[in-house]
Amino acid sequence: MEGLQIESVIKSFIEYGFTLGLAIIKALIILAIGKILISFINKVVRRLLRKRGVDPSVQSFVSSLVYVILIVLLIISIIGVLGIQTTSFAALLASVGVAVGMALSGNLSNFAGGILILLFKPFKVGDFITAQGISGTVVEIQIFHTILNGSDNIRQYIPNGSLSSGVVTNFNVDKRRVEWIFGVDYGEDYDKVKSVIKKILAKESRLLPDPAPFIALHALDSSSVNIIVRAWVEGSDYWEVYFDMNKEVYATFNAEGINFPFPQLTVHQA
Repeated sequence: MEGLQIESVIKSFIEYGFTLGLAIIKALIILAIGKILISFINKVVRRLLRKRGVDPSVQSFVSSLVYVILIVLLIISIIGVLGIQTTSFAALLASVGVAVGMALSGNLSNFAGGILILLFKPFKVGDFITAQGISGTVVEIQIFHTILNGSDNIRQYIPNGSLSSGVVTNFNVDKRRVEWIFGVDYGEDYDKVKSVIKKILAKESRLLPDPAPFIALHALDSSSVNIIVRAWVEGSDYWEVYFDMNKEVYATFNAEGINFPFPQLTVHQA
């Protein structure tokens, strides 16, 4: 009698193992096919959005949202194949909804922040911005984070919640004002220095005529006379003009005999 019971138990284990193994194989197949389908659908969605001329910022946000939804659907499908009742699974999720909501409260605010960014457009993909002490070009706006590519090619992920509620500086403008402060020795002829700077500015074709360049004596510093120069350029020309102007002023001042200052200490001996 005991032998028959043991045989029955072993048979039940074998049948259960077979059923479970078959379910696991089905789940793995669904996982593999699902990943391929998700990748394919995501590419199709991106292609359709591009063809319709949708803003790149919206493209990245929508594709990221579609990806997350498809992943959730895939997980639910796998759970169903493994024999776990999806209704029970949904009830379980509902029972821990408050805890999950508290845990994901930050991500929910980031999701809302992403929507606000798309609605009010303080920046878009391709803009150079500074936010949360980080500067870089916007590469992608996802559902929870915005990705910036820094000038050193390092990727930075900033939560959308902080971006939508914090200060964001967007440098992607049509015109920008460039400002330089050049120091010269005490005793230099200010009118001569101003005239030399005017000639340098006149040769720079990338400067905009309106507003006109501005030159003035900025400050009498401890070891230098500081002259401020302001001019307007196209936003895309800002850094090239800034660095080229520094180079040209350095070369021209040396050629004209205009001396640059350096820290000096005067000692009076009694």
